[in-house]
Amino acid sequence: MSGASVNCSRLLCLCAAAALAAFVTSRSATAAEEPALPEAEVQQPRAFGYMLGDVITQRVLLTLKAKPFELAKMPATQRVGMWLERRASRVESAADGARWLIVEYQVINAPRILTTITVPPLLLESSQPDTRLLVPEWSVSVSPLTPPTAFDSAGLGKLRPDRQATLIETAPIKRQVWIWLVAMAATAAAWIGWTLWRNRLAALNQPFARAWYEIRQLDEASPHAWQALHRAFDRTAGRVMHTDALPLLFEQAPHLQPLRARIEEFFAASSERFFGAGTQTAGVSIRSLCAELQRVERRHER
Repeated sequence: MSGASVNCSRLLCLCAAAALAAFVTSRSATAAEEPALPEAEVQQPRAFGYMLGDVITQRVLLTLKAKPFELAKMPATQRVGMWLERRASRVESAADGARWLIVEYQVINAPRILTTITVPPLLLESSQPDTRLLVPEWSVSVSPLTPPTAFDSAGLGKLRPDRQATLIETAPIKRQVWIWLVAMAATAAAWIGWTLWRNRLAALNQPFARAWYEIRQLDEASPHAWQALHRAFDRTAGRVMHTDALPLLFEQAPHLQPLRARIEEFFAASSERFFGAGTQTAGVSIRSLCAELQRVERRHER
């Protein structure tokens, strides 16, 4: 019974080995039947002398079996492995009409010692179905930025930190800032004071400014308000003014010409009020007229 079991086990092992051999043979036959991908003609970069930040450039001839190879899409911009990042690719045309795909890789890590890295293979897809082109891998060497120790001499060994920047005494700078701030404040205060003083002086000396100061405190329909405006005209002309003497006023103060119609209207209304029937012409506002005369007078004085 024991011998029969052993023979059965051996038979099962032989069957399994035969099935495995048949599977491997079929896979090898299938692989042998699949055609190898055509390799592109590539102008590879130099294989040495690269450091962190350097760019490795491959030039791929876009030709397959003497026919133009039309790319379905450009290679993706992405990181490829630990050492390289693929940058944006582009197609350039040579003088002979040949089209070259420019593929650039940038070194993004620095090794501690001289190291060989591999630019990975790149499979290019064509716009035509079932057409591809293989860019084979390429090995290059990358150097560290600096060796761990440059020299063995004293003071020239290990890298040292940067020298600290010299401290600047800030007290004199702060003092100058305060001096300029005080000077600026004093200048602003002096300018404001001069403006207020000038306006006050104008209110006391300029005829219409003084009349405006008086009329603001009175009812514009009162005789005193009208008389205040008359005194302003008298002081401006240097003589007592009435309707017939208005041409002398405009000769003495030509800057009042823009308001001539309103001034003549005021004098006509004043004559009617004080020397006529005692009625006031409608529409005459001495407050408005005096304010406008005061503004014209101020612009003229400037």
